[in-house]
Amino acid sequence: MPATPVAPAPLTGAALERQRLTQEVLGYIEAGVDADVPDFNGSCLRMFALHYEVNPIFREFCDAKKVRPGDVSRWQDVPMVYNDVFKTHLVASFPLEQAVMGCLTGGTTSLTQRGRIFRDEDGKRLVFGANKRMTGAFLFPDFEAGRRCRILILAPSPEMAPSMGMAIGMEQTRTHFGTPDSQFLLGRTGIDVNGLLKALRESEASGVPVALIGATSAYVYFFQACKRKKLSFHLPPGSRVCDGGGYRGRFGPVSRADYYGMVEEILDVPETHCVNVLGEAETATNLFDDALRRHVKGLPPRPRTRPVPPWSRVLAMDIDTLQPLPDGKLGLLAHWDLANVPTVLAVITDNLGYTTDDGRGCEMVGRAKIENGKVSPLPDERPLGGMGDSAIFRMLETYVNFSIDLKMLTAKAPPAEPSIREEIEARPGSVASCPQVVDEILVSQGSEDAARQRDAALQTFRDQTERPMEWFQEQARKQKLADHPAGLQSEAPGPNKL
Repeated sequence: MPATPVAPAPLTGAALERQRLTQEVLGYIEAGVDADVPDFNGSCLRMFALHYEVNPIFREFCDAKKVRPGDVSRWQDVPMVYNDVFKTHLVASFPLEQAVMGCLTGGTTSLTQRGRIFRDEDGKRLVFGANKRMTGAFLFPDFEAGRRCRILILAPSPEMAPSMGMAIGMEQTRTHFGTPDSQFLLGRTGIDVNGLLKALRESEASGVPVALIGATSAYVYFFQACKRKKLSFHLPPGSRVCDGGGYRGRFGPVSRADYYGMVEEILDVPETHCVNVLGEAETATNLFDDALRRHVKGLPPRPRTRPVPPWSRVLAMDIDTLQPLPDGKLGLLAHWDLANVPTVLAVITDNLGYTTDDGRGCEMVGRAKIENGKVSPLPDERPLGGMGDSAIFRMLETYVNFSIDLKMLTAKAPPAEPSIREEIEARPGSVASCPQVVDEILVSQGSEDAARQRDAALQTFRDQTERPMEWFQEQARKQKLADHPAGLQSEAPGPNKL
């Protein structure tokens, strides 16, 4: 006789609460970007309590800050984890053996020097669900449910870089919104120019709109090549262009206004149909600007902003005090995202920006770093070719005493030094982060050094994706042993040890 199936044991405790929170947040996402979350504050406090219970790294951080569940009553007071912590520690609020996806951030090939964000099945549903909803609302706001178009992607594919967040996200967009002839057009040796030209001419001839999505620098590279060759296209009305990842001047000075001008000149796509997306691997929800959505809704034009969906909040934090700033004041952008169930609720980044619309929107202007005790943009985003505002960057030079506290995991952290991120990217052998990989791909045919960096970076994305989960668990245990040798000397290794 066939064996009788055994029903899984009912969930209890933290596992049950994690499941409840996941289902609730998925419901908030499904309701859309114009809905309300009935009790955002309550959901945040519940998630704080869950993460404190199940995430040892986060609990140690909170204990060092002397902030524990029950001590706070507002989401704004849930401790913010600095995004550099993801480069030095495995930050997961679920058993690591349940991980089904991981994304790498910038850094080197070492696990302790390169951020890795793990998600379990619930986390995968949350991040894919959130970004499907955001993409539909801001890149395809005129599409009724089920409508698709041809998508041309100027970014690496998941086959090239399996753990690159940009590649994973664009594959999801292709799956949910693209027709079967949608394709990735950035390979190891650069843009598939023939394939891209053919697709653009086909769109011209058929009158069927297309969507281009990709890294900002890939567009700049392609548009400049078209200008040299005197090539241009007249894409049908309804075509759109989405860029992300930033531009650091590798291909000459190009401002954001210059970029929109080139999109219209080369593709005949108006600025209203250009959308920029900001994605942070450390937080689940990507933020799109609202230009196309406002145009489709018939709203008057205004300076672009990034609406924050109801399941998230963004604040600009004062560089010295880490207190929230009013709209328009520049600070470090911090994200509270209910879709972060598998990691931590609140992440403060090294992105400099400001909020708009009474905190319902935000905008980023660049990255912060410590340079001679002052805040300045990272060298790869200086406005010599940057998509940024040089006046804002000059103003940043007036800031001093950049708070090093937010870069500390615990009170035992070393005194003020250059950030982990700066140290990592300055080390010999450092592997490029996602936007830099695109740059290296684009110039690799003409530069042996760029080709080496391209190969090293792509191999790192593949190597760390293919490593068995046990390897990461062992690294986590070694990391904890190094941090607390006395408390772990007699501890036997185990699959859930963090």
